[in-house]
Amino acid sequence: TVAQWAEVWLGTYKKGNMTDKSFLTYQEKLDGYVLPAIGRMKMKDVREPNLQRILNDERGRSFSHVSKLRMVIRGMFARAYSAGIINRDPAANLVLPKTTKGTHRKLTERERAAVLAVADRDEHNACLWVKLMLYCGLRPGETAALQWKDIDFKRGILHVTKAKESGKNVIKSTKTEAGHRDIPIPDALLEDLKRKQRGPFETVLHQARDMSKPHTESSMRAMWRSFKRLVDIEMGAKIFRLQVVEHGEPDELYNSLTPYCFRHTFCTDLQDAGVPLNVAKYLMGHQDITMTANIYTHTSDEMVRQAAELTQKHEAKKRKKREA
Repeated sequence: TVAQWAEVWLGTYKKGNMTDKSFLTYQEKLDGYVLPAIGRMKMKDVREPNLQRILNDERGRSFSHVSKLRMVIRGMFARAYSAGIINRDPAANLVLPKTTKGTHRKLTERERAAVLAVADRDEHNACLWVKLMLYCGLRPGETAALQWKDIDFKRGILHVTKAKESGKNVIKSTKTEAGHRDIPIPDALLEDLKRKQRGPFETVLHQARDMSKPHTESSMRAMWRSFKRLVDIEMGAKIFRLQVVEHGEPDELYNSLTPYCFRHTFCTDLQDAGVPLNVAKYLMGHQDITMTANIYTHTSDEMVRQAAELTQKHEAKKRKKREA
């Protein structure tokens, strides 16, 4: 089967021949996208349309994600062909669907309402995780390293000092010095944290099936897929036999909704609130202010409205001064 060959391919040709991070990327693409779709099929029965549909389902996602997924599929089937496992390569001519490039996007107002509706019900283990990213701008890796001792409940401050290393399940200091920062906690989130507070050295977030285990990259991906499904249903997705057959929003928006969208939304919220660029850079933990500026250059309806009001007030003052 495809699943059996994937295990052989990874263990024989990839493990030990690439960095740990690259190997985890291969494993993530297989476990998250390829095997759920065709894992039970026989390798000899897989046709090009089976593989193309896997890519097409990721339409609207980032170019990086989709191109890596195609690379993994191509590599696995090309090796199967050269090893004589199959007598033709169905992945040779796969084409990339439409993708996006550049920075992550912010939530639409409809998405924000649906996300908070699900999160406020507090019926899913991702609810607190999502709020930490949306209200404090944390990176997913920073949420995985967060401990109760990092939260100053009296002052309402969250201390960010550690993060899970990308591609590994290792907690270490933030990647750059800029990652060390203190973030004010909104009252609504602070109350949620108080209700869930546990031992001072325990992690704030944990795997649903084992409260003593902090999250790994794979467990966070699984948690996100489950939470995103609830958001999709909240937005009107159509369900048939427990499967989503039509998303509650356009496929392009649905496919591009990732955990980093919450962090991006946090930054645009800072901009809408009039927070100076240098302060936003600190709160985001950006090493380079141009990273913050790239997000701050995105306009919103609220920003345009505020600019119009300021312009009108300024013109009114000038007119009164001339008349005087």
